[in-house]
Amino acid sequence: MEGYLLDWANLLLRWLHVIVAIAWIGSSFYFVWLDNSLKPPTDKALKDQGVGGELWAVHGGGFYNPQKYLGAPRHLPQDLHWFYWESYSTWLSGFGLFSVLYLFNPKVFLIDPSVANLTPTVAVLLAIGFLVVGWLFYDLLCRMLQKNEKLLAVLVVAFVVVASYAACNLFSGRAAFLIIGAMIATIMSANVFFWIIPGQRKVVAAMKAGQPVDPIHGQRGKQRSVHNTYFTLPVLFTMLSNHYTMTYSHPHNWLVLVMMMVAGVLIRQFFILRHKGVVNPVYPIVAVAMLAGTAAWIAPSKPAAAPATAPATAPAGSTPGAPGEAAAADITQVQALMQKHCIQCHAAAPTMMPSAAKGLMFDTPDKTKAHAQVIYQQVVLQKAMPLGNITKMTDEERAVIGKWYEGGAK
Repeated sequence: MEGYLLDWANLLLRWLHVIVAIAWIGSSFYFVWLDNSLKPPTDKALKDQGVGGELWAVHGGGFYNPQKYLGAPRHLPQDLHWFYWESYSTWLSGFGLFSVLYLFNPKVFLIDPSVANLTPTVAVLLAIGFLVVGWLFYDLLCRMLQKNEKLLAVLVVAFVVVASYAACNLFSGRAAFLIIGAMIATIMSANVFFWIIPGQRKVVAAMKAGQPVDPIHGQRGKQRSVHNTYFTLPVLFTMLSNHYTMTYSHPHNWLVLVMMMVAGVLIRQFFILRHKGVVNPVYPIVAVAMLAGTAAWIAPSKPAAAPATAPATAPAGSTPGAPGEAAAADITQVQALMQKHCIQCHAAAPTMMPSAAKGLMFDTPDKTKAHAQVIYQQVVLQKAMPLGNITKMTDEERAVIGKWYEGGAK
């Protein structure tokens, strides 16, 4: 029942996280597009009121005319909409999902003994430390280099590269990708919480009090907002990466992560320039080349051949393979591998989880045969299971399972 309830928490938190993330990213993308698409007003009255740019648009059968004031408008309306709940809800739901799936099951999801032999407590503290230290170091860089954007950009990129390398050498690949994404997402939401919204509140308070507005608040908010829009696509990749084993299971997975994130930044840069009327095809061409190069680089090699030995217990009427050929694997061999590597999580009474992961159980031959396709996909093709290869399944053992399935899962 505990595992069942955790699955429901996982589902509902993931659903909520996707909904509010769409709202946050959508509003962020919209305002970046809007800010870069505004044109000086032609109406002199609007110029006299302080309007620096406007846009006419049609959507859903209606016409819209958003306007941006260069400074403070003469009359501030009472009904002023603030864009912050999208950011806070996204981070809170994301951290809740991260806690339910990773922090509550560090031995299964965070730790890979072949990467680093961490205790569950240390793994959890390190994972949280990436989020906290990531924000503090980034914020320190922004404070120190506020007027040197180019150097700041270089150092932020270098920091993310170093953090990616460190995470991939501490945690399982799947967890490392997600932790880097969560670190960047924490920076994004903290930018909103600590700088963008407080700065806007100070501007509004000064306007209501009839005092001059300090432009530094707008400058800081703009800087952090621009950073956030470049962070968006890398974060989205890390959030999706846990479904694609070929990315995080590579021996140099940190470099795969960096290349994918850089490609995302280049694609975002292309669209930001395009909003300003500048079409530079170099950015998408380089991004596509990086993606294609990464795909070619991490392409799977030829699977290992199954051992050329007869089954431990050959079925009645079976014929051993010819000399030098791999004999057809049978359920007896496969079930032995399930007992050795898989029932720790996939059994009626698993030892590493409160209940069978995903409700799948392989503790009897009939149950193993019933899920032959899933086993083949996850164990042989994607090599996603055992998770983090915690039970150290070899390529030869995976080949036995592959031979069994390709032979009809008999």
